[in-house]
Amino acid sequence: MTVFILVSGMFTGPHVWHDTTALLTAAGADVRTVPLGGLDGVRAAPGSVVDLESHIADVVAVIDSVQRGAHAEIVLVGHDYGIHPVVGAADRRAASIARIVHLDSGVPQDGVPALAAVADRQLREEVIRRSAGGGASAAELPPPAREEWQLWGSVAGLPDAALDRLTALAGPQPMATLLQPLSLTGALAHVPHTGVLCTAGGAGIALVQSRVDLGEPSLQAWAGPRRTFFELPTGHWPMLSSPDELARTLLRAAADEGHRLTPANAAGPPAHLRPFLLDVPVTPVERVAHVDLHLPSAPGPRPAVLIVHGGPVPAGAAPREWPGMTGYARYAAAHGVMGVTVEHRLHDVADYERAAADVAAAVELVRSDPRVDADRIALWFFSGSGLLSAEWLASPPAWLRCLAANYPVMAPLPGWGRLDSRFRPADAVAHAGGLPLVLVRAGLESDGIAVTVEAFLDSARRHGVDVEVVDVPDGHHSFEAVDPTDASRKAVHRAMRAVLGHLTV
Repeated sequence: MTVFILVSGMFTGPHVWHDTTALLTAAGADVRTVPLGGLDGVRAAPGSVVDLESHIADVVAVIDSVQRGAHAEIVLVGHDYGIHPVVGAADRRAASIARIVHLDSGVPQDGVPALAAVADRQLREEVIRRSAGGGASAAELPPPAREEWQLWGSVAGLPDAALDRLTALAGPQPMATLLQPLSLTGALAHVPHTGVLCTAGGAGIALVQSRVDLGEPSLQAWAGPRRTFFELPTGHWPMLSSPDELARTLLRAAADEGHRLTPANAAGPPAHLRPFLLDVPVTPVERVAHVDLHLPSAPGPRPAVLIVHGGPVPAGAAPREWPGMTGYARYAAAHGVMGVTVEHRLHDVADYERAAADVAAAVELVRSDPRVDADRIALWFFSGSGLLSAEWLASPPAWLRCLAANYPVMAPLPGWGRLDSRFRPADAVAHAGGLPLVLVRAGLESDGIAVTVEAFLDSARRHGVDVEVVDVPDGHHSFEAVDPTDASRKAVHRAMRAVLGHLTV
């Protein structure tokens, strides 16, 4: 008998699992939902503090109640915040657990509080401020209003009635559950894990694989044989938007099915280190601060195109040296244009302000170089750096002759929190005027990112702004590395010709 123990996320409780529980039970599984103290109407003992350890104890109690019965394969499922008490409880009862399922949640780490997994910096600061203020009101974080749920994750696929009910039944989150560091002993090393990614939020298996390839320490264990993955094409609350598919996925996870990641460097170089898909000549390179200048052989001040890598990427990844970035820069240099690869400090979604400052500083550095024609500059953004294009779209300087973007993120992804309005290209494009725009669109883009691209293009159309779209119908995100096909090569040639054409007229 498989026993699923389901633990819900912030502000919610067992009620969110109603449909999924019914479906799993009909399939022959035993299902338990865990009422966490202080949530969903569960009252804590008078005078007690509800913290992460008390929630861990709540989950342990359910595990122990199962163990008193017949032999069972226990699968612990943690959604959102719920993964923290799940992992804590599993660490204390590792011998009893058959699998842990991370349902659109992070990877809890020893010594790190759950608050660290909250993407929205304002929300993190609010929790800290309230907890420092003391008093009864500071002990709890109020639940979101109906329109605020998107700050915690994508609401894609969530029917209006379900969102209304989620809001009506939501309760305050005890502050100490977010602030108390998780304590782990390492007992979970041999327990299988499954990650279920809800792709409407922008995350997918390919993204996780890329983070493994980039060497992110917290994810290296997820490329092992005891780790599997599934994707669900829905938002952050699949138990409400896609309960049937979620139930099937949980059953498959319990059966050890799912996609397994490739360990870093196990199958040749990772995608970001694969050779550029075009044979471009090597050109002289000069490093100045946080930019690399790929020098053209043509005399006189030359136009320049700044290649801005995506992100977030781990510190030390050296993206300005990646073959994809240098390939575009060399292509430009071979055609008489200074190709510039820019390194910026976008290591987390909270880093957009300093990344924007890095890009602005790179622009000024390049424009001040006597070998550069300061009045003929192009900016080319990739992937997550697409949000950095907003400021240049909102008020294009006269010297900016073209702005390009490859498979870009053009609006903050759900769950990234309240990024400053400076980083909303889908809004800023309304002010782009006659600035030439080139957008390279991957036909097999992840759902979450594709939505932002379409919102950007819709806004451009509404405001009469022309965008030259270069489509790669069978291309994925980072198609230059993962899909080095003739169609991809043609798309790169077409995009390069467009950008360089605006610089050399």
